[in-house]
Amino acid sequence: MQILGVDIGGSGIKAAPVDTATGELLAPRHRIPTPSPSKPKAVAGVVGDLVEHFDWRGPMGCGFPSVIQNGIVRTAANVHNRWIDMDAVKLFSKVNDGPVFMVNDADAAGMAEMKFGAGRGKLGTVIMITIGTGLGSAVFTHGRLVPNTEFGHVITWKGEAETIASDAARKRERLSWKKWGRRFNRYLKYMHSLFWPDLFVLGGGVAKKFEKFEPYINVESPVVPASFQNEAGIVGAALVAAQRIQDVQEYQAAQAV
Repeated sequence: MQILGVDIGGSGIKAAPVDTATGELLAPRHRIPTPSPSKPKAVAGVVGDLVEHFDWRGPMGCGFPSVIQNGIVRTAANVHNRWIDMDAVKLFSKVNDGPVFMVNDADAAGMAEMKFGAGRGKLGTVIMITIGTGLGSAVFTHGRLVPNTEFGHVITWKGEAETIASDAARKRERLSWKKWGRRFNRYLKYMHSLFWPDLFVLGGGVAKKFEKFEPYINVESPVVPASFQNEAGIVGAALVAAQRIQDVQEYQAAQAV
């Protein structure tokens, strides 16, 4: 199945058509900076520009940095607060000629890694942490997603996790990789003490620079960089859309019997 995957982040909005059978991008991804302020109408306009860029007509999956319940945005940590309680499916359907499916952005990235990437075939509990403007999280137990976890907002020894351990915090405080790596390691240790995962997968742009802070990570569980890196959210959003389309088709087939 071919689906347009869209990854909406605090600093950029990226998209590409995806072959959901292989996880491969069918065209080079295209990125447009996230509007500031990131109000719904402005963000929808950028998504529309991406749809037009790919001349897309068909299903679209969108990863969004929020708790998503049945297409409704429930939180707005790194986007404008006008998103809260917004029907994002209805909004984005205005700029796409095809069905739209919404999912938390970190959950989308995790789906890609579990199906095709660093978490493929891993049993037990896998926690993916996406490191960017904030800290996103996705949790899988024996391959099954626990949706809408918000581990970037847990309260740590020095306040909310993403305010001290995100990539934005590293840049804002001009931290060396050593100092930030030790801080991020402390966050991972805290998460380990709560959940005892069998594997941590690190995603987001920082994953490309894993070697710079890997020496300062000494958590009891294995820690690996994501395979898809910045493409994980795009691929995962498409995978979620494909799964939901399949679920509907199977339900309709069962009702017809």
